[in-house]
Amino acid sequence: MITPLRRQYLDIKKRFPDVLLLFRLGDFYETFDDDARIAASVLGIVLTSREMGKGERVPMAGIPYHAVDTYLGKLIAAGHKVAICEQTSDPDASKGLVDRDVVRVVTPGTVVEPNLLDQKANNYLAAVVVENGVAGLAHVDITTSEFAVTQLAVEGLAVELQRLAPAEVLVLSSTETPPGLANVAVTKLDARAFDRDSARERLLKHFGVVTLEAYGCDGLDLAIRAAGAVLVYLADTQKAAVAQITSLSTYSTIAFMALDPQTRRNLELLQGGRWGATDHSLLKVLDTTKTAMGARLLRRWLSQPLLTRAAIEQRLDAVQWLYDHPIPRGKAMALVAKIADLERLCNRVRSNIAGPKEVVALRRSLELVPGLRAVLEPGFLPSPHVRGERHPDEVAGERGVPLEPVASRLRPCRETVDVIAAGLADDPPAVLADGDVIRAGFSAELDELRSVTRDARSYLANLERRERERSGIKSLKVGYNRVFGYYIEVSNANKAQVPGDYVRKQTLVGGERYITPELKEHESVVLNAQERMQELESSLFRQVCHQVAAGAEQLLTTGAAVAEVDLFAALAEVAVRNHYVRPQLSDGDELEIVAGRHPVVERNLALGTFVPNDSKMSCGDAQLILLTGPNMAGKSTYLRQVGLIVFMAQIGSFVPADSVRMGIVDRIFTRVGLQDDLATGQSTFMVEMVETAQILNNATPRSLIILDEIGRGTSTYDGLAIARAVAEFIHNHPKLGAKTLFATHYHELTELARYLPRARNYHVAVAEEDGRIVFLHKIVPGGADKSYGVHVAQLAGLPKPVVSRAQEVLESLEHGDPKGMAQRARASRPAPSREQLALFPRRGDVLLDLLKLDVASLTPLEAITKLFELQEKAKKEGV
Repeated sequence: MITPLRRQYLDIKKRFPDVLLLFRLGDFYETFDDDARIAASVLGIVLTSREMGKGERVPMAGIPYHAVDTYLGKLIAAGHKVAICEQTSDPDASKGLVDRDVVRVVTPGTVVEPNLLDQKANNYLAAVVVENGVAGLAHVDITTSEFAVTQLAVEGLAVELQRLAPAEVLVLSSTETPPGLANVAVTKLDARAFDRDSARERLLKHFGVVTLEAYGCDGLDLAIRAAGAVLVYLADTQKAAVAQITSLSTYSTIAFMALDPQTRRNLELLQGGRWGATDHSLLKVLDTTKTAMGARLLRRWLSQPLLTRAAIEQRLDAVQWLYDHPIPRGKAMALVAKIADLERLCNRVRSNIAGPKEVVALRRSLELVPGLRAVLEPGFLPSPHVRGERHPDEVAGERGVPLEPVASRLRPCRETVDVIAAGLADDPPAVLADGDVIRAGFSAELDELRSVTRDARSYLANLERRERERSGIKSLKVGYNRVFGYYIEVSNANKAQVPGDYVRKQTLVGGERYITPELKEHESVVLNAQERMQELESSLFRQVCHQVAAGAEQLLTTGAAVAEVDLFAALAEVAVRNHYVRPQLSDGDELEIVAGRHPVVERNLALGTFVPNDSKMSCGDAQLILLTGPNMAGKSTYLRQVGLIVFMAQIGSFVPADSVRMGIVDRIFTRVGLQDDLATGQSTFMVEMVETAQILNNATPRSLIILDEIGRGTSTYDGLAIARAVAEFIHNHPKLGAKTLFATHYHELTELARYLPRARNYHVAVAEEDGRIVFLHKIVPGGADKSYGVHVAQLAGLPKPVVSRAQEVLESLEHGDPKGMAQRARASRPAPSREQLALFPRRGDVLLDLLKLDVASLTPLEAITKLFELQEKAKKEGV
């Protein structure tokens, strides 16, 4: 026989078998059975038990309701989905068991708690369906109401998922998990969720329309199926969230530059440095946004560079205007800095989870919008003669302010502002239950109740004074607790003086508590008033929120416009601070950069110490740049800076250079660095070849290819052969011919410029002083005549004997005298000592291995690795 509470729990748990159920009991969320064991383990809380029937004790673990967000984050991070089961009826009014039900299921893609979200990034829930080589993809952020769909070739699905970086992806249970979902929560749904006809009907009903043409997805069956699955999942897990999805957009991936994972990584767009932190990324350089909305928009722009000149010029015009006008820029930045996250606040209000302070923050933010709009309109600027910024004729010829279209979307939302201002106090508490949330004068009944409670409190204070005088007990006090209500407390030393009409209620260690008929009468008045006041204030607050939610579309439109203003101002501010220039776009294929700089590297150097470099390329002339020079000289920095300048231009940003003229690039490909892929069992060389193959198979004449050290992961001759073949293929293939920067240690490749007409040799200048080298970091025409590998090894801190011996070996190899080198090695072989092991044996294969080495082609890291291998081999041979 189990208790009614146990039966209620089991009935609810049966509906949510695969999620961890947080079951509200008073001031705690309790977990039971296996859920309790999991919660205790993940959260580090005590596992206890509770009797829930005759002879039946079940495992139990609980958390305080006010700390649920903290614990919820830990459970989600551990990979668990969590159902929140609340008390849906008033415990005080319930005669029997309190009604309970699950109000939402929290999953990685449906988190709404601010402290569990990255405020500067979207939290996407995506759905994918694949059929006959085509993929339908839908994504939604329930915290901002963004809902979008696309349909694309399955080959591009992984790249698009990488761009979105969803927290959770919905897929058909009967299909394989799509590529590109490493470290992403995958939820499998049955076929009914993705049914074509049901999905269409669901979307039509949800938006209250008879056709999907207005949303641009009519005819995109797979995209519609994915969108339908999203709505099914939200309806099952987020009862309030579905109503917040009020619009749908359709986009095409071909309208934006595709960015594969290696290009994102190699250009260090969102993460950079050895440990993948944001500190050394392009995002960190550009993000001077003042709002979370602007920061999220910047991330989206960094994930979707534009491909049409008109769209890029439109963004550049907006940045240019703010760049040229510091006063409006400064005022706009100051205003947006005071504006809260309108997008997420709006949806918290619509979900009935916003607190009083958040709603007031919404009002205060909206009150700033008219001022922000005025800053962006032509009438704001003083006359040209007064401001002295530009020539009067130039100003007179302007065609308005480029930001006017954005400014027009900054809606005043006066009704919303007035509703909040009339209903809520200026400085309410964060928690509704603390009271004093509703403004005085908004409700006559509430004002009367407040008056009653104030008078009652005053009465009780007077009562305490009168009872002290009547009884002569100066320490007597009137108090209150939730169990016994109001009481009169008297110490044991004064019990003899207690008046005869006092009724003893509670005995304490140090005294007694009493009540009187008069006290109980007034207690009833106060408690009834307080209870009604809480109930009424809660109702009025929800009424205000409901009216605010009615204007959500205008709020979201305004929020999006604020984000744009914030981002345009941030890009202009960065351009001013860092001396960026506007790129000049053309319809050609040229890429001409004068004094270009790496935006991230220069930020971490002292002002003026970064060495700028030029770049001049085109498909018809200098198409293939062969770049040679030693390690540490700056080849990789140069390659990345060219890629970043092109990338920044196509998101609509000014760029770090003296001038840039360029045609639109359809894609940037990069193959940089050495790394393996242990997860898929791919070696360093295999990863290198796979990435190179992907570039050669997908690049077009309008692409930009960046290759750094092709062929390093294999033997010298194999690597040289592959590097040469790749260079020739890029140059000669009639469907390729892309602008290419090709950095290499293979000096033999410089010969390509003699017979490939569009190949050019460049190298990084190096100065030699007294046997030492100085890196000038300057890119100059011609091929490098030395690799300076031994010098770099010396700079890296290799022991002097190693460096000296390496120099000897190098000189012998350069003179074509490996035999003499070996003889000198034997002749100069020092006697073994405790301090130094002999490097070369009198017999064995170690010397032969050394003779085969192409030292000139080794990087410092490869040289150290090879020395270590030779040393281990020598030990095994007993040398």
